[in-house]
Amino acid sequence: MDRSPHQPARILDANANRAREAFRVMEDAARFLLDDRSLTERLKALRHEVAGVVGTLPTEILDAQRSVRSDAGRDLSTPTELVREDAEAVVRAAAARGSEALRSLEEWSKTLRPETALRFEQLRYRAYETASALVSRLRRPSPQWRVCLLLSESACRRPWQQVLDAAIEGGVDCIQVREKALPDGPLLDRVRVVLDRARPRGVSVVVNDRVDLALAAGADGVHLGQGDLPCDEARDLAGERLLIGVSTHDEQELSAAIGAGCDLVGVGSIFPSTTKPGLESAGLRLVEGLLADHPGLPHLAIGGIGAPEARRLSELGCKGVAVSAAICGAEDPLAASREIVAAMDVREPSTGPGS
Repeated sequence: MDRSPHQPARILDANANRAREAFRVMEDAARFLLDDRSLTERLKALRHEVAGVVGTLPTEILDAQRSVRSDAGRDLSTPTELVREDAEAVVRAAAARGSEALRSLEEWSKTLRPETALRFEQLRYRAYETASALVSRLRRPSPQWRVCLLLSESACRRPWQQVLDAAIEGGVDCIQVREKALPDGPLLDRVRVVLDRARPRGVSVVVNDRVDLALAAGADGVHLGQGDLPCDEARDLAGERLLIGVSTHDEQELSAAIGAGCDLVGVGSIFPSTTKPGLESAGLRLVEGLLADHPGLPHLAIGGIGAPEARRLSELGCKGVAVSAAICGAEDPLAASREIVAAMDVREPSTGPGS
């Protein structure tokens, strides 16, 4: 048996290449399928850091041991390697290949430079987390709602059931049940009533804050604030049964929400809001940054939005808004809903007077 001290170098060289190739496949999915800049940057960083850590090993030994022709496993393959059912299967296979390669690098690097093993271990854990976030995005192609009504009885000028029916008739495609003061039992009943009225019309229903009640009622999703259950903890509870939205108020919170694997982000407050009067409005810069850095990520602009504001946002390229007072507080919620929905159909910048 060959006991050459350089034999592990072939293993290290092969697995470094495997890891980089795997992260490139995943990076392409994040970049070209999801248009997700954050995940793309994380995967690119992993790919470059693998190369950087390998560069601390004796490269002259690694290069000298590279030999495709003498590789005993060069022509070995299984039938399953030739078939990938969909994009998720491609990413899962690449993720498995990458993590296995990093594990091998971690173990075999101990024979040449033991201190590098810890760095490969750290990269392996980061790869697990990034792969999980990427698969989550691929598995849950979130709907991009155009207009989401934040339904609160206290904000309604007319009976909340009338407002709900008018919003659905007016073209709103998502209802978020936002009743912070209702006890659990009545809140569960409220969500079920909304579901009974909304779902037959193809309108999604989301519960504010409460993962447990969203699951119990069979809602489509839950929307979490910064002080609510963290997104990753909510995912542990809900699995794939709920879409998870997260409210964000600045670039740091936005990046954290995306990194935690949320399906949709709320960004705001864009304009001064009666719902959250103490929250400083951020203007349009948050939406502009979101659209530039994460163009494929489902989103809702939140805060002080009526038809004029919806039109401005739509002209920027914003695809969805969350609305409360402009519909709930309207004398004619049907007309208000139709006006906001129509405003969100504008996609080209205005060129008329006053633009």
